Amino acid sequence: MVTNSGQKLIIILSILYISSSLFSQAFAAPGDQPLLTQSSLTYLGAFRLPNGSSDQNTFAWGGTGMAINLVQNSLYIVGHDWYQRLAEVSIPSLGTGTNVASLPIATLIQPFTEAFEGKMIQINPSDPNSKKAGSLLVANNKLYMGAWSYYDGAGTQTASQFVRPLSLSTTGQVVGPVKVGNTYPGWIDMYAGTIPPEWQSSFGGPVLTGGCCVSIISAQSLGPSASVFNPADVGSKNPVPATLVVGYPYSNPTLGTWEGSGSPNPLYNMTTSVKGVVFPQGSRSVLFFGSTGLGKPCYGTGIQCSDLEGASKGTHAYPYTSYVWAYDANDLLSVKNGQKKSYDIRPYATWQLNLSFASGPERIGGAAYDPASQKIYILGEHGDSDSPVVQVYKLNLAGGSYSYSQSSYVSGTPTPTPTPSPTGGLRGDLNNDRIINSLDWSIMNSKWFTADAAADLNSDGIVNSLDFSIMNGNWLKTI
Repeated sequence: MVTNSGQKLIIILSILYISSSLFSQAFAAPGDQPLLTQSSLTYLGAFRLPNGSSDQNTFAWGGTGMAINLVQNSLYIVGHDWYQRLAEVSIPSLGTGTNVASLPIATLIQPFTEAFEGKMIQINPSDPNSKKAGSLLVANNKLYMGAWSYYDGAGTQTASQFVRPLSLSTTGQVVGPVKVGNTYPGWIDMYAGTIPPEWQSSFGGPVLTGGCCVSIISAQSLGPSASVFNPADVGSKNPVPATLVVGYPYSNPTLGTWEGSGSPNPLYNMTTSVKGVVFPQGSRSVLFFGSTGLGKPCYGTGIQCSDLEGASKGTHAYPYTSYVWAYDANDLLSVKNGQKKSYDIRPYATWQLNLSFASGPERIGGAAYDPASQKIYILGEHGDSDSPVVQVYKLNLAGGSYSYSQSSYVSGTPTPTPTPSPTGGLRGDLNNDRIINSLDWSIMNSKWFTADAAADLNSDGIVNSLDFSIMNGNWLKTI
C-alpha cells in the first residue's frame, strides 16, 4: 500500500522526469544553452520592398543596413547607395513562392529621409571620400545609427555613432557622432544586435556592435568583430565605453589574410563582408551574417580572375555565397574576461545561407532578430532586380516562442545579477505551500519567457534563468 507521502514522492519524481529534458535545453544556465547549427534555421518565406519614386527615394541599389522595430512590427532600411536615406516599412505576411513577382510587398510607413541631417560627414571631415550608413538599432524608443568612412586612406575617422528619434520627420534632435570603444571605428560601425537578458550581466552590457572587411583593410578586422556597449551612453559619454569580445587585427589574421594563400578560404578573403549579428535568446550562439567568395582570391578584372558574375577590375573569389559565422558565446566571454585575446577564438561552425532570389552574386545587406517569434530577417541585395528582398527564417529552439520585453532587452543599464533575499515570504514558493520544490518549478516552467509577475522573481520584466537561479537558491527550503 502506497502512503500519502509515497504518492507525493512519486508525483514529484514524475514531474522532474518529464521536465528534465526540456529544462536541460531551454532553461539551462546561459553557458549551458544549446549551440545552433544550419538545421536550426527554417525558411518561412519572403517579401519585397515598395518601389521608389526617384533615385533618392528608392531601395534599388540599396539595402545595406536594417533594424527591426518590434513595437511597430516594422523595419528601418537604408535606401539607394548614392543617397544613404532611411525609410521605415511594415512587415507583411510572407510569400512562399519561388517567383519574386508573386511575393507580397511591404508598405512604406515613413518615407525616405536623410536621417543623419547632414552630420554624417563629421565622422571624418578631412576625408573627401563617401560616408555611408552602417549599424541600425532600435532601443530605448530611439534609433541608434552607425556611419563609416568609405576608403579612409589616411585612417582619420574618429567617431561613428549617432542617436535620433524614431520619427524620421522629427528634426534637430540628431546627437553625434561619438566614438565607441578604443578601436578604429571600422570595428564597430557596420552592424549591431541585442544581447539576451540572461547574458547581459556576464557581458556587462545589452548590445553587440561590430564591423568588418572594408577599405582600408589594414585598419579593419579581418573577419567578424564585436564589442559590447550600452547605447544609452550615446549622447551622455564620449567616448562611449565598449569591450571588444571578438576581432582580428591585420597582425593576427586567424581566419585568413586578405590576399589569401593561393587556395579558397571562405572564412575570410578579399571579397568577404559581414553585415549583421544575431544573438538568439535560448541559445549560446552568436551568429554573424554576411557574404564571401568560395573560390581562389584574385585581384584583377573579371576575365583575369575567371569571375562569371563580376567583370570589373577589383576583388574576386568566384563563386559567391551568403554565409553564417557561428560563435560560442562562452568563447566571447573568455575574451571579455581577459582569458583569451580577441583573435584567439574561431567560429565553431559556418554554413551557407541560400538567398534564393539573388540576381547575381549573393550579398547580405543586413540582419534583424525578433526574440518574441524567434524570427531572423535577412536583407538580400538585388533580390528583386535592383532592389532587395527580405527573407525570413525561424529558429528551432526548445521552449518555443518567447515574450518580448523591450526594457529587459535594452535599457539604461545592463541587467543586474539578482541577489536572492527573501522578504515577506519564501521567494519561489509560487503555489504558496511553504516549500520550494518541483511543484513550484512546474509553475515557473509554464510561465517561461513571459512577463508573469509572480514567477518574475527579480522583477526585470521576463521569466528566465535569472529567476530560476533565485528559486534554485531556495530549493527545498520551508517556512
